[in-house]
Amino acid sequence: MPPCNGWCCLRRAEYRGSIFVWVARGSAVATLGIAVDDAGMTFVNGSLLFSAALVAGMINSVAGGGTLVSYPALVWLGYPQISANATNTLALAPGALSSLWGYRGELKDTPQHFFVLLIPSFIGGIVGAVLLKLTPAKTFEVLVPFLILFATLLFMAQDPLKRWLHLGETHEVHKSPNWMAGALFYQFLVGIYGGYFGAGIGILTLAVLGVLGLENIHQMNGLKNIFAGTINLVAALYFIYAGLIHWPEAILMAVGAIVGGYGAAGLAQRMGQRAVRRCVIVIGLAMAVSLFIKR
Repeated sequence: MPPCNGWCCLRRAEYRGSIFVWVARGSAVATLGIAVDDAGMTFVNGSLLFSAALVAGMINSVAGGGTLVSYPALVWLGYPQISANATNTLALAPGALSSLWGYRGELKDTPQHFFVLLIPSFIGGIVGAVLLKLTPAKTFEVLVPFLILFATLLFMAQDPLKRWLHLGETHEVHKSPNWMAGALFYQFLVGIYGGYFGAGIGILTLAVLGVLGLENIHQMNGLKNIFAGTINLVAALYFIYAGLIHWPEAILMAVGAIVGGYGAAGLAQRMGQRAVRRCVIVIGLAMAVSLFIKR
């Protein structure tokens, strides 16, 4: 622990596993910091991860795509890419699921048969997570730049795709068993991709909902959060089972994502979606280029 600098004298209050909890001496308000005894997370690294997750929570609350900030932060700090991906998935899952609360009113009138897409989301998420576990580290390192580039390009295309989904013609194809069967298979593929990597699954899910006839973007976002949250949650549970999680980092980032998604959402909104989206695109492209060069 760094020496006291005069404004905050800290002591170690408790140790559990590899997580240290520090509280401010003589203060009624606890100051939480998490450090790792042997995994290499310093106070500076922890601060950077918390900040990245906070920004990711802000971005997800405004535009989506926060993974393109929080995942690169883990990679840049030297964490193995597979376990970094798993840790990031777990860290952002609580914020994604909690966002459902804001759309609860929009989901009341949703036709019940749309919720059948939960099944391929669940199964696909597990399959993708298992594939990640089975992927050799070297292979995943080769794939990651392409995955990040794909997710960034998908993020850049989000607005054109939304405009395409709202061309104004009402489709009733969701009543057709053939279209629903196609949607189930498509969502299964989205689930696999989401469990394997995760960035960009929101817009992929919005696309299928638009094809199935939904036009209310708030209703679509509510369903998107259910399906994407399911994919991330089941993948995260498997990653826990497989032992791929850096727990101190995941806990710290989860707190940051929740704080960013709720407490800092107003700041992100004042910045404007365009400014936030530009930052995400720049970070995503820079990460992809840097990893291509590193190869």
